[in-house]
Amino acid sequence: MMGDRDYRSTIKNALDSIGTELELNIDSKNFQTIHLQEVVQCLRRSYYDRIDSIEIERRGFNELLSGLLRKLQYGSEPKEFEIEDIKLKGQTDMLVDDIVLLFRSASKELENPLANDVLYLNACLWIYDKHEGMIVYISGDRKETTFSVTRNKKMFEEVIRRVRVLNNLLKEQKAPILEPSTECTDCQYFERCFMKKKNSKQIDIGEMLGLGKFGSKD
Repeated sequence: MMGDRDYRSTIKNALDSIGTELELNIDSKNFQTIHLQEVVQCLRRSYYDRIDSIEIERRGFNELLSGLLRKLQYGSEPKEFEIEDIKLKGQTDMLVDDIVLLFRSASKELENPLANDVLYLNACLWIYDKHEGMIVYISGDRKETTFSVTRNKKMFEEVIRRVRVLNNLLKEQKAPILEPSTECTDCQYFERCFMKKKNSKQIDIGEMLGLGKFGSKD
């Protein structure tokens, strides 16, 4: 706070405005169009985003990296891949000389790409009918780590399976099964899937599993 002006609030509002302009435009009621981002992340999270969403605060400029790149000269247009009566809609960050490019922010140099980024890039290779792509991670100190990927049919079949699963569960209004990961802790739906984060109540695992009191001989 400087003087009477709340600069933090000003910056937050600016980031929110940019984010609103760049974020995916998903029609939550159109279950026949599934976005690629929805199926490479936790399906339960994608389900709640559509059915009963909780807005989250944008944490910083890095989250807007892909959206900004798509607005540049080399930014690609979104494309659709038909799966019977379902449309899988995806968009890569850049398409240069038949190479599909994804840019991601990272807290440090990575030894391996993140699994959901590989799934996303591989699916883009099929959606755009290309054979090679690269994921470029950029850390806060401007260090760059690049991974190359050639398209894989079995990996894309897994994405298609997840598209069908999400489509069916949205129509049936049934939440997907849990997909525990390191991202759960920071997810806005954590308490819907697990316990309250600040709950220190002791839990009897045996009772949870229907086995009676833990340690009981019965």
